[in-house]
Amino acid sequence: MVKIRLKRVGAKKAPFYHIVVADSKSPRDGKIIEQIGTYNPMVEPSEIKIDMEKAQKWLKNGAKPTDTVKNLMEKLAK
Repeated sequence: MVKIRLKRVGAKKAPFYHIVVADSKSPRDGKIIEQIGTYNPMVEPSEIKIDMEKAQKWLKNGAKPTDTVKNLMEKLAK
C-alpha cells in the first residue's frame, strides 16, 4: 500500500518535513517513491508547500494520506 506522509529531515529540536509518497512498509525516513512538498512548522505561520497536481495524481492512483498530511492539504486548500 502506498501512503502520502511526512519524512523528517530537520535537526534536533528544529523539525522540517518533506511530504513524500512512500510504501507503507518502509521506515519513516527510509526509501521514498516521490517527494511532493515540504512543511516547516518552525516559522509563524507554518510554511506548507505541496505540488497539488502530483498529490491529486497519487490520490487517484490509490495512495492514502496520513491524518497529518490530510490536515495540511485541507489547510492549504483554504
